[in-house]
Amino acid sequence: MPFEPNVLRSLLQRQKIATLAELKEAIGTSAAMTVFRKLRAFGYQTSYSHRGKYYTLADIPDFDDRGLWFYRAVGFSRDGTLLATAQRFVEEARVGFTAGELRDLLQVEVKQALLHLYRRKRIGREQIVGRYVYLSRDSGMQLNQKLAREERRAVWELSESPLEAGVLPELKAAMILFFSLLDEQQRRLYAGLEAQKLGYGGDRKIAEFLGIDVHTVARGRRELFGEQVQRERARQKGGGRKPAEKNPASN
Repeated sequence: MPFEPNVLRSLLQRQKIATLAELKEAIGTSAAMTVFRKLRAFGYQTSYSHRGKYYTLADIPDFDDRGLWFYRAVGFSRDGTLLATAQRFVEEARVGFTAGELRDLLQVEVKQALLHLYRRKRIGREQIVGRYVYLSRDSGMQLNQKLAREERRAVWELSESPLEAGVLPELKAAMILFFSLLDEQQRRLYAGLEAQKLGYGGDRKIAEFLGIDVHTVARGRRELFGEQVQRERARQKGGGRKPAEKNPASN
């Protein structure tokens, strides 16, 4: 069945991402190879999350400084696959990564990917304080990562919490007060913003600091940086500032 060659491009430009089934339907074919042949002509990327289920054009993702792009909670990486992404993050990490820390950052389960990389000697691993930490395969970089992690742990143990070590009491009180004045969506987004500033492990630190669930923080960060924020909220009837009453004596 003939079709306009730009149908796939138009579909992806309109909705940003699509599954293989959606792409097949768009051009009226049941053959996956037909879809991939057309995609290769344009240049495309596969999501590293959702088991590579989603596709987008190569020129659509607006990658952040970590090389990640999220759209509707679907993750894409400048490295392409989850394996390549996990390896780069481990190699570049100042203190390496535990599976949990990298999962919080990439918003996808990474344990099997890290094990795969380690068993094929593409990254290193060492047990530190009862937890497996994945490190660079380069021995010199690996030593620096271990020393940096030990230094960070020592700082944490001297403070009440990982976040509060660098927060003045006045600023802490102000942050918590400000957080309490926000509505549900605003709280989630604010928590996500603060977590983003902290980098890896930020979701957990902010969750502990503000007393909320770590998944709420992660959701807020994904919404904020994945452009999923409800920008316009309907004002309820009777809302807003009340008009001032006139004082008859002032006339």
